[in-house]
Amino acid sequence: MQSGERVYLNGEIVPYAEAKISVEDRGFNFADGIYEVVRVAGGAPFRAADHLDRFENGARALEIELPFTREQVSDAILETIRANDIDEGTVYVQLTRGAARRAHAFPEGVRPTLVMLARPYSGLAAAVRESGVGVATLPDLRWGYCEVKTIGLLPNVMAYQRSHDEGSYEAIMIRDGVVTEGSHTSAFCVRREKVFTHPIDNILPGITRKHVIASLRAQGIEVEETAVTMEEFRAADEIFITGTTLTVLGVVRIDGEPVGSGKPGKLTQLAMQLYDRDYDAARAEAQKRRQLGQVSD
Repeated sequence: MQSGERVYLNGEIVPYAEAKISVEDRGFNFADGIYEVVRVAGGAPFRAADHLDRFENGARALEIELPFTREQVSDAILETIRANDIDEGTVYVQLTRGAARRAHAFPEGVRPTLVMLARPYSGLAAAVRESGVGVATLPDLRWGYCEVKTIGLLPNVMAYQRSHDEGSYEAIMIRDGVVTEGSHTSAFCVRREKVFTHPIDNILPGITRKHVIASLRAQGIEVEETAVTMEEFRAADEIFITGTTLTVLGVVRIDGEPVGSGKPGKLTQLAMQLYDRDYDAARAEAQKRRQLGQVSD
């Protein structure tokens, strides 16, 4: 925790030590809530519109009635960034159904709890991006609402911890013999210069995933959203994972065995370059707007 860190809590910016939530908040009792992690580029949220879309879709899926507008959430994200003087970093946004006496049924007349934390983050070390990482495959034991970014992440946490204990960077999850996604990443593989990734069917609609697909297609690279078996995935020429904080990262080992040449491949490097291009452009634009005294969204 930074000295002087500020937290957004239900419409107010408060000191970290004073940010209190009820012991009967349904996020605490039932994991009844959603979240977003938004990168900050040049003091402004990166790809905010996509994150807000997913945030609103998640609230609808869980039938949480929002007592605030999209614009108010966007303004709160900016307020939290500025209160913590973040130039490069992340904003964690969490929404729960709110606090009520513990019972399974949705409570009536309860106001949702909205919390935001903004912290500095400058990205992965260049050496990690250049060398790539190893992953472990594990069974996908999650529930049937993986398209909603809920705070109920225990199966993801356990899969990640298992992979970490085995010396791997990430867990790649397998459901019915098919690769779905990572514990906190989207998974891609390359076979004969063609990119494959699981369709949005009980997996998270990753924001970075979406833009990597669009960017590669704009470069004339064929990307197919289709189920890939574990055997096909293991035999791929390249594997890479994507996410808000790690951006695009090459996978060079899977369950201890090398992937392709054992180094991040050509299309993996292209995806990384395209991401960096967009992030750097957004950062430069945000800095320019700040210098001109304009509000950035």
